[in-house]
This record gives sequence, structure tokens and C-alpha cells, in this order.
Amino acid sequence: MGSKKTIVWFRRDLRIEDNPALAAAARDGGVFPVYIWCPKEEEQFYPGRVSRWWLKQSLVYLGQSLKSLGVELALIKAESTLAALLGCIEGTGARKLVFNNLYDPISLVRDHSIKEKLAERGISVQSYNGDLLYEPWEIYDEKGHAFTTFDAYWNKCLHMPTEPVLHLPPWRLVLVAGTVEKCSIEELGLENELEKSSNALLGRGWSPGWSNAEKVFTEFVEHHLLDYSKNRQKVGENATSLLSPYLHFGELSVRKVFQSVCMKQILWRREQNSQGEESVKLFLKAIGLREYSRYLCFNFPFTHERSLLSNLKYFPWNADPGHFKAWRQGRTGYPLVDAGMRELWATGWIHNRIRVIVSSFSVKFLLLPWKWGLKYFWDTLLDADLECDILGWQYISGSLPDGHKLDRLDSPQIQGSKYDPEGEYVRQWLPELARMPTEWIHHPWDAPLTVLKAAGVELGLNYPKPIIDIDSARECLTEAIFKMWEMEATAKAGTLDSTIVVDNSSSIENSAIPKVILEEKGPCPTISSNDQKVPSVQNCKNGSSNRKRPKHIEEEKCTNKFDNHMTEVSTSKTNEDLCSTAESSASKKHNSSRISFSVPQSCSSSDSRPVEYESPDINQSRQERIDLEQSSSKTGAIRY
Repeated sequence: MGSKKTIVWFRRDLRIEDNPALAAAARDGGVFPVYIWCPKEEEQFYPGRVSRWWLKQSLVYLGQSLKSLGVELALIKAESTLAALLGCIEGTGARKLVFNNLYDPISLVRDHSIKEKLAERGISVQSYNGDLLYEPWEIYDEKGHAFTTFDAYWNKCLHMPTEPVLHLPPWRLVLVAGTVEKCSIEELGLENELEKSSNALLGRGWSPGWSNAEKVFTEFVEHHLLDYSKNRQKVGENATSLLSPYLHFGELSVRKVFQSVCMKQILWRREQNSQGEESVKLFLKAIGLREYSRYLCFNFPFTHERSLLSNLKYFPWNADPGHFKAWRQGRTGYPLVDAGMRELWATGWIHNRIRVIVSSFSVKFLLLPWKWGLKYFWDTLLDADLECDILGWQYISGSLPDGHKLDRLDSPQIQGSKYDPEGEYVRQWLPELARMPTEWIHHPWDAPLTVLKAAGVELGLNYPKPIIDIDSARECLTEAIFKMWEMEATAKAGTLDSTIVVDNSSSIENSAIPKVILEEKGPCPTISSNDQKVPSVQNCKNGSSNRKRPKHIEEEKCTNKFDNHMTEVSTSKTNEDLCSTAESSASKKHNSSRISFSVPQSCSSSDSRPVEYESPDINQSRQERIDLEQSSSKTGAIRY
């Protein structure tokens, strides 16, 4: 072992097993592990309440693990990540910084700047691949261009040579002594007192931490992977792996996941187990989509705010805050959509199929800008992952070459019959429809009055009528597409300035996203203490809680439903502004965003000036892409 002093900068790699940066530092000598929380630099992508809850629990767990190895995780709350790192270097005398790579646009810019500034001071900086099977700059086509379709990209990945090397956890770490200003986990400010009661419910369903991630993964591989191909679409059950939050926070190594599942594939192939082989193929594809999301963000770093396909900039989005409110609140009149949105609000989690259905409804039925949905998912999802959500929303909105066709409009009624045939999922999250017969559960507007009366359903009163009928939605979508084509043709003909014709949602980027609040009185505050508050548990089956799958921590099962107060707010206060679930957290920081984003911001106005991106060509060469990433003047939905 060497005698160097190294700063290990933890981010979304909160594990000690197969952590390349930690392993490299441990080989060199003494380590000083640090996690820096810099809300100001998170900009518009400040995490929502449930995501911050997970981060807090994971940091506690990581700190305990590191302490058992002989070192202490330093927690720092800072105004500048660079300044905090310089403070660590000065306080410890370390001359080297190591960390694992991130690929979202904000991190790409920040990491490049930090590398430059520290190099100027003679500090060695080394970054590693701790998040992907392959780095984005390792996968290009024969001409050196970035892939723009998933199948071509993933096929190339599957035929790449692999190095099945996993970094084992160090047996012992040597702590670098020094004087660095630290803070406690509570002082980090990831959770305030008013949020703790809501967050308490999350602990009944999830167990953050890298060791718990290993248990969840083992449980899935040994007991659920075999049936993944036939069970993964069951929206009302824990039929998927439930690994996405663990993968997002880096509590689980994607290399370990990939290699372990491939071993199962080899075993089942020898046994000629076709179901097992199909399950592995589908699961690995989900892992591949996660890889592809990072690949797109690295090669096309403008995709968090602009479509990969340029024609979508002419699409006449219907930036209607009222429709956006109804969609978020789960009051569109389409039961499967409403059930999904209420589950999202209550738990921070929805099945991947439901994510597709609710996002498709937002974009195709209501013509809401896809960036609004992207931002709302970021605010509310427990496993909010910017790269995955960018891929998912661009896919749904027809913004990718291999995405959903823009004119594809899926009926929620048909989707409900297919993925929730008995209506149990709808009944769980829409108690007002609990007594509706299965025949009508996904289209109550067609039910006879006698049936509605017997079920206690009064359309327009205790459950809304459809916000738009399917035929009208199809007509509006078709009209919007024709208008898009017309404007694109006009621009190409040179009679319209194409630099001015942009996504029309940008015209209201400084208007307020209405907040969802549980209080009946009071105006929309600048700082809301009701950030993503989870409704109280009303109906429990067998006195159980809604625990996610892991049997080693399984308790009872409980059904979270919206309480009567939430239903009252939904029905009687339809004119009241709703507030973004991450609003209270977003308003606690100064909005100094350097990156433009056309989603309405918080109730307080923003005075930031957006920076315009230059969109790289989708056939850009590898060297051009790397040069772009290295330039400090440019920056850079898939659940399993």
C-alpha cells in the first residue's frame, strides 16, 4: 500500500463494494471520504422530498459501513462544490481527488470545471466508471458516430469484449487526518421536521443502503427473475425487480447485476429453459435502456430541454396549467391514469407500465409539453433519475428516431383492460370507484345510471367526467401534427425564421407550476411545508403496511389510499392553485440556473438568464463529441 493521501468524493455511488474510485484510493494509501451537498448547484433539478429521504438514509448507511472499515464519512453542506473540495484538500494535505463519473448535463459541466481548476493548482484528479458497463465514448458505429437508436446501440454493447472484474470491498481503510469543517446528517438539511411524518411511511416499503440493495437483488434473481417475462406487466403487484432507486444512488453495481443475470442465462440455456432465457433477455434490455439513457445525455447533452428530433420544436403544445393540474392531481376522468398519478403522489413510485400510460396521456391526450412531465417526475419519483426520465419522456413524445410515433394514441380504457383486467389497481387508488363493477371500472362514463348509483359514483361530483373524450383528443393531436408539419415546411422554405420558431412552452417558462397542497386555506406560499406530503393511511388489509418485496424485511401489507380530506380538496377546490411537490425544497435555494428549462418554475419568479445550447448533429463523430465534452463553454423512463 502506498502513502498517498486521497480525497474520495462520493456522489451517486453510495456503496463500498465494486466502487472503483474507493478501491483505487485504498490501494494508494490514506483516504478521506466526503459527500458534499450543494443545493445551489442542483439548480432546477433539486431533488424532491422522497428522493432526498432516500439519499439521507443511504448516506447514513454508507457512513456506518465506512466507520466499520476505520474511516469516517465527512458530510459537508456548501455553496460551492469546488470550494468544499479545496477546503478538504487544504485541511488534509491530500494531493489527489478521485470520484466516479456522472453523465447528466449539470454534472458534466461541473466535473469538467473541477478537473480544470484543481489541475491548475497541481492537484491530481482521476475519475472512474462506477455507473455503467461501458463509458459513452467507447460505443460508436463504424463511422465514429453516436448511435441514435437503442437496438443498434445495445447490439453493439452485447458484442463488446467484457472484463468481468469487480472491486471487492476493502478490508480496512486508513483515514487521512485533518481539519475540515463537517456537519451532521441532520444539518445537511435533506429532511425538515415537517417532512418526517410523511417520510415515515416510506420506511415501511423501502430499505435504502448498499447492503440492503444486495439483498433485494438476490431475492429478485433467485425467486422472481424466472417469471419476469410473464409477470413484469402486472401493474398492481411487485412484479419488477424494484432495483431502480438502488441503481440510481449507486448502492448496487450495474456490473454485478449484469454479470449475475448473465450467469443465470447460461444456466437456463443449458437447461433449455426458454422462459428463463426470455426473462433474462427482457431484464437485460431494461439494464441496456438505463445505459442508453446515459449515452444519450453524454452525446446529446441538450436532450433535457430539446427533442433529439428537430421537427418537434415546431409542435404546438397546449401549455394549459389547468390540464396540468388535473393530470397531476389524478382527476382526468380516466381511472387508470388517475390511479397512477395518485399512487405517484402518495408513494413516490409507480410501475413502469403506468409511467408509460400516464406520460402518454399527458403528451398525446392533453398535448402538454413533455418537459413539464419530465420535471414533475423528477419532483415526485423516489427513483427520480434525470437521464432515464429524459429518455422516457422523449420516447413517449415521439422525440427519438425509434420512439413512439407522434400520432400514436393509446386508449386508457383499453390499456386498463389489458394491464388491470380485474380493476383492482384502480380500486386501490380510487376509493370513489371501489364499488364499480369490473365491466365498467375503466370507463365509468359508459355505465348505466343504475350501475353508477349502486356504486355510489356521481360523475362530475365525486369523480370527474373525462377531461377530453378520445375522439376529440385524436382530432386535436392530428391537427397539431399537421400544424407542426406546416410550420416545419414553412421554415425550410425560408419564409419563417427557424431560430424564432421554438417549443411554445418556452413562452411561459417563468409562470408558476401550481402546487398540490393538503391545506384547505391560504394562498400558494413561496415555501410550502407540505412538500410531497403522503396522505394518511386509511384502509389497511390485515393491519399491514405497503412493503416492497424483500422478504428479509417483509412486514405486513398495507394499502395507502387518499384520505377523505384529499378527496374534498380534489373535488371542492378545483380552482385552487396546486403547487409542485418539490416546491418547498426548490424555494429554499437561490435559483441561479445556468441552464434554460421551459417548465414553469416555482411560485416565486426566477431572474435567471438561460444559456442557449448548440445542438450537436446526431451524426457527430466520436472526436467531435469528446471535444464538445471537454469544452467548458458547452454542457452536456426506464424502471426495472
